[in-house]
Amino acid sequence: METASASKSEVLWTPRPEEAAKTNLTRYLKWLEVQRGLKFASYPELLEWSVRDLEAFWQSITDFFAVRFHHPAERVLDSRQMPGARWFPGATLNYAEHALRHPGDDPAPAILFQTEPQANGQPVRESISRKELHRQVAAVADQLRKCGVQTGDRVVGYLPNIPETIVTFLATASLGAIWSICPAELSSRGVIDRFHQIAPKVIFGVRSYRYGGKIHDRSSVLTEIVGGLPSLEHFILISNPNLGVTGSEAPLVLREGTGLIDWNKILAQPNPPELKFEPVAFDHPLWILYSSGTTGVPKAIVQGHGGILLEHLKALALHFDLRPGDRFFWYTTAGWMMWNMLVSGLLLPGVTVVLYDGSPKYPSFAALWEMVDQLGVTFFGTSAPYLLACMKEGIQPINYPLKQLRAIGSTGAPLPVEGFRWVYREVKKDLLLGSASGGTDVCTAFILCNPLLPVRAGELQCRGLGAAIEAWDDDRRSVLNQMGELVLTAPFPSMPVFFWNDPDGSRLRSSYFERFAGIWRHGDWIEIDAQDGHCVIHGRSDSTLNRGGVRMGSAEFYSAVEDVPGIAEALVVDLSGLNREDRLILFVTLRAGFTLDDDLRGRINARLKAQVSPRHVPDAIYEVTEIPHTLNGKKLEVPVKRILMGSDPAKVVQRDAMSNPESLAYFIELAQKNL
Repeated sequence: METASASKSEVLWTPRPEEAAKTNLTRYLKWLEVQRGLKFASYPELLEWSVRDLEAFWQSITDFFAVRFHHPAERVLDSRQMPGARWFPGATLNYAEHALRHPGDDPAPAILFQTEPQANGQPVRESISRKELHRQVAAVADQLRKCGVQTGDRVVGYLPNIPETIVTFLATASLGAIWSICPAELSSRGVIDRFHQIAPKVIFGVRSYRYGGKIHDRSSVLTEIVGGLPSLEHFILISNPNLGVTGSEAPLVLREGTGLIDWNKILAQPNPPELKFEPVAFDHPLWILYSSGTTGVPKAIVQGHGGILLEHLKALALHFDLRPGDRFFWYTTAGWMMWNMLVSGLLLPGVTVVLYDGSPKYPSFAALWEMVDQLGVTFFGTSAPYLLACMKEGIQPINYPLKQLRAIGSTGAPLPVEGFRWVYREVKKDLLLGSASGGTDVCTAFILCNPLLPVRAGELQCRGLGAAIEAWDDDRRSVLNQMGELVLTAPFPSMPVFFWNDPDGSRLRSSYFERFAGIWRHGDWIEIDAQDGHCVIHGRSDSTLNRGGVRMGSAEFYSAVEDVPGIAEALVVDLSGLNREDRLILFVTLRAGFTLDDDLRGRINARLKAQVSPRHVPDAIYEVTEIPHTLNGKKLEVPVKRILMGSDPAKVVQRDAMSNPESLAYFIELAQKNL
């Protein structure tokens, strides 16, 4: 494969002047000139101002987007110290109020929903107006109040990517309660590990979901989840025939004292009480997302109303260029942070959020492209592995009109040069291909698309406004035109407010600020072009596993694998990055008397599918005699990954820091075979 640097001169798309003039970014630049007396000749100039004068930039975002404060802020930023910087202290607002503030008579639907094909071969489609969305949110918020939910209480969901999931989230946020979700495919152990930490009062759930043409019964899993969460007081069952066959699932047994409420009865009231929005502090928790669990139980990452609101307004309007009339779709589960970004499309007037529930390759890889064409999607977001899979399958979306499609977003892994070329050859010549990179930690992308800049094969267009991104070497030096650690040198609004159950902040500091004191280390390898600021992401510098947009850590993975009879120890690496295809490789050592045959491989895969997720079944399993360890017993996941991806072993691991340095020989030999 070619590297991105081999094609820096290969420009695949350039915005036409007449189209560039229509963009939100152009409108913002004109607004800055008129309202602030600021004029910028280029995007790099605008970017430099946005990170040099953080207070002026983020104040301009609140003014440009007419953010509604119930109480004004004392200032924009109290300090630039990290961690600990506080944005807009004293201000109160509500995220849900902004998502639902646009006119109820807007002709554009708030939500368009489609399932994968049902038993009759046809998908189910649903359109929800902004007026109807407002009514449903009001009804659910009223029910949550009746359940005793108050500001700061936790409300959780075990749900697929359906309209009801958005309704439950917005209802929760309107009360100032805190939302958290796990996708319906996650095992009970994975759900309990996450939700038990935050002690939720109410859970929304489904008994089944459809994926890949099959109905998956989750009744027994729900029973285990409710039984494992002693804080639960109410279970709200969402029963929808679009989700699967109802009435044929296993019995649902709830722990004594947990009230069962029927979703359909909640929505049956035609005129629910008026929806009121609880004003909360700028940094009041909006939702809780979860780390991948690399070093144990997943960390509960708390993000605030105000920080998420400002960052998503900026990213979706100025970088994604979503405008009135757009139909915004991102293929995601409800448990990936891109679902949160997708829902934030409702923050913008006239934008329709498009949801798809099901497999992206059922009945074929053409399914999503057909939907994009039929529903008139204008911005299609997906993952790099999906685009590469379509390329390998010989899919030719160009055979569909795709008349409305003007942008494709790609994230989840770096998109290689071949992927860029395939999009412009086989999808559409005149569109913006925006490869983006960010993470759950900030629930956004730091490296983003830009409707005013050219698209070059294998490269990300720009660093996002307001994000003080640099590439650092090990000596804390900012480097250009070479790979370095992606760091933020200044505060950013959607950084975590805190981790749940981390009262002294030690876990948060160790997660992001341990490597470089006072500097956010994100865990990606980045290369920034000195001339025009284009970027290349070279994959994760830590051991996070990212499969199909579902982030998972090795601790959860090992918990499942090493419970299989015959497995002594395991090591897993995700080989995405550095222009390689997405591959998950598992290495195992065996107990005496066992052989790594097809039967054992099958049992490993079945356990991972059931207890972790189907997406985390490895692409290959190898037997090794030893797993490399540090002197204090930690597995050397990142060094092994870098060795397998071609790095010099002497530069990625110190043998004198290992308890068994001879174990590296196997992986060095395997790397020479171009795994």
